[in-house]
Amino acid sequence: MIIYWSGTGNTEKVANAIREGIERVGLKPAIKRIAEAESEELLDYDLVCLGSPSHMFLPPEPVLRFIKEKMRDYVKRGFIKPGAPKVPGKYAIVFCTYSGPHTGIDEAIPAGKCMRQFLEHIGFEVMREWYVVGEFHGNELLSTKGKLGNIKGRPNAKDLVRVEKDTMKLMKTILKGK
Repeated sequence: MIIYWSGTGNTEKVANAIREGIERVGLKPAIKRIAEAESEELLDYDLVCLGSPSHMFLPPEPVLRFIKEKMRDYVKRGFIKPGAPKVPGKYAIVFCTYSGPHTGIDEAIPAGKCMRQFLEHIGFEVMREWYVVGEFHGNELLSTKGKLGNIKGRPNAKDLVRVEKDTMKLMKTILKGK
């Protein structure tokens, strides 16, 4: 299951590259926007990929709301336990797009860690956190003169091929362990 929120299309591009990587190893993942995944039982899936852009160091409000609602549900049902024990065979990937105009990747790491903590609390083994540069849409200055330089058009084809290949490699590792 790939679940994501995308405001400008950057995170959606990465979600689709992950989908393509999973498909290339012979699997058919479900892919849903956050709003479509609210009723999903995450523990029904062996792999959950959760993605978001970084907005002011955190996932945007729709993602935070999704995480908080799911956490309340899992707490109520007794799935959140001290020590956050892993549920065997449950894996996750966190992916975060960012433009980092002021401090670079440091603007994205808190958003990725937030999503990671959510998944770890419910028992997933988070295999990877991927941070992918994305254009700062609607602001020429922040897309060309920020800490990362000119990031217009990112994630670009090269970025997306890297995500797809990294996904394929990770999937082979997971499948080999089963």
